Amino acid sequence: MTVQRIDQRASGHSVLPESMIEDYREFHFSPGFEAGGLLFISGQIGVDASGGVPDQPAEQARCAFERIGTILAEAGLGFEDIASITSHHVGEVTEIFAWFPEVKDSFLAPPYPAWTALGVSGLAIPGIVVEISAIAKTRANGSTNETS
Repeated sequence: MTVQRIDQRASGHSVLPESMIEDYREFHFSPGFEAGGLLFISGQIGVDASGGVPDQPAEQARCAFERIGTILAEAGLGFEDIASITSHHVGEVTEIFAWFPEVKDSFLAPPYPAWTALGVSGLAIPGIVVEISAIAKTRANGSTNETS
């Protein structure tokens, strides 16, 4: 696996899956940024592989977690390396407990990472109701390759 690492800063580098290069170029953010032994994953929204927005919040969350998985894989990591997630939900945050934990737990296993859930008034794309960011611990084995 080759990890694309560009734009060195803060003693770290971008982690940029091929499928997210256009987001990087258009919106000027790194999907993942590795620094200090941690991988910081930018908020991932619930769009499917074709860029469509599913109608159901649970399906949006599933898509967001899949995008997180893509970034983790690009860095040679997996969901078991996540230490913390933050989820942002449009509307009354207490309503997410009917569906979000089931989706979350289909990706994350015990011991569970830290989790912060926030209610927000809106997100960057109309129709999106969930955005998830994460922090993962990188592995010390140095198994990833660097390219510029």
